[in-house]
Amino acid sequence: MQITDIVHDKAKQQFYLTADGHKAFIDYRMENGRYQLLHSEVPSALRGQGIGKVLVEKTFAAIEAEGKTATAICSYIRHVAKRSGQWDDTVSY
Repeated sequence: MQITDIVHDKAKQQFYLTADGHKAFIDYRMENGRYQLLHSEVPSALRGQGIGKVLVEKTFAAIEAEGKTATAICSYIRHVAKRSGQWDDTVSY
């Protein structure tokens, strides 16, 4: 499976990647200089293959690289953050 690097589309307030031509994304809004991660979506053709986790972790890495922090509003994003523990300095839930 071919998975692209994460793309930050500031105009759409979205982080996304593509896998085998399908787009998986996270919608966000900025609040007081902090990302509010609202919704994650993986197309049905990609579900069950770990793409959601890759999407979330690449998004966390991109936010960390920007020197920003985030709040996980979406339950799946919260789940990945809690389970990993690696992103505790970047993401709260």
